[in-house]
Amino acid sequence: MTEPGAAAAVQYDLAIIGGGILGLATALEITTLSSARVVVLEAESKVASHQTGHNSGVIHSGLYYKPGSEKARNCVTGRRRLIEFCSEHGIAYEICGKVVIATDEAEIPRLDELERRGRTNGLQGIERLGPKEIQDHEPHATGIDGLWVPETGIVDYVEVSEAYAELVRQAGGEIRLDHRVLAVSRSKAHMRIETSQGPILCGHLVNCAGLQCDRIARMCGVEPGIRIVPFRGEYFELVAARRHLVRGLIYPVPDPEFPFLGVHLTRGIDGTVEAGPNAVLALRREGYARTSFSLRDTLSTVSFGGFWRMAAMNWRVAIQEIWRSGSRRLFAESLRRFVPEIRASDLGKPGSGVRAQAVDPKGKLLDDFHILEEDRMVHVLNAPSPGATASLGIGNTIATRTLEHFGLA
Repeated sequence: MTEPGAAAAVQYDLAIIGGGILGLATALEITTLSSARVVVLEAESKVASHQTGHNSGVIHSGLYYKPGSEKARNCVTGRRRLIEFCSEHGIAYEICGKVVIATDEAEIPRLDELERRGRTNGLQGIERLGPKEIQDHEPHATGIDGLWVPETGIVDYVEVSEAYAELVRQAGGEIRLDHRVLAVSRSKAHMRIETSQGPILCGHLVNCAGLQCDRIARMCGVEPGIRIVPFRGEYFELVAARRHLVRGLIYPVPDPEFPFLGVHLTRGIDGTVEAGPNAVLALRREGYARTSFSLRDTLSTVSFGGFWRMAAMNWRVAIQEIWRSGSRRLFAESLRRFVPEIRASDLGKPGSGVRAQAVDPKGKLLDDFHILEEDRMVHVLNAPSPGATASLGIGNTIATRTLEHFGLA
């Protein structure tokens, strides 16, 4: 990956690949902390087009994450900074709280563990709920045990991302849209990024490419040690006449063996209510429809030994998710476990998002943030939920490492 030829003038101290919420938050932190010349390269015609733009909008509290993990630390600090940012910049948000509901005795030990994690992670106001107390918060929900998490909230992450982008521009940074990265080469003098709009020369690079992050790393001559396996999360909006069934957020107790939370109910900042998502293998990395297909992306998945090891460990859950994917009736049945009034006819407009799930060669689904530092490069290879909530916290971590490591402060 070394570029032959004469030296050329470096246009930017730092190029950030990816105009999602993490790439923009990193750019914002770097332009705040330094005078480095920064450019953000985004493949699409607008920022926040993929994972950020299909996010459910939850401001996570830090309930689920292993104490001491990067996710736990970044969620607590990132949530606080996100709320301060929204207040300062007039972005609508609401701290509406969340109820996690157990509907089976077997789920109670897992609910105990969630409560322990939440308290250890410093969450305030957590309460254990009996059946009556569950309905004090969510009148149409039922369960045998529950947990009230008052610090959970909702926001529009596209609006947040656009605010980050505007501040980057005001600080002198550039955001170049429709700049899909095609190749990267390096010389002693600079890095040359070939894009769909021509070359970009920079001194250093940060890879925040989300669904394409492993490919960008390989373009840079770095073996990331993981493969991105895309999972499509499908959801429905409740029809307007049935939105009253949900006040805030209603979640089941998650299965600790699977990195997804199970279908749940989320009120958006615009008043709509989303039911879902499930999690099924996507055959295209940006494949939001069931019919979406990319031969390249599919071969990337099925040629990876880690995928088959993961499938062998999770096939029962995978079959359940695929089966539910094709049936509104089964989708509604999953929701009726904790909101019995929901019917298949209540599920209106469908939607979907695609999660960039990092999988290692042993088939392990990476659950925590994974950041790899190499010569003049930082690669963000896994940034799962609460990546959006913690964006300013993670962005600060990446920015600080980048500035210190590369001497750009």
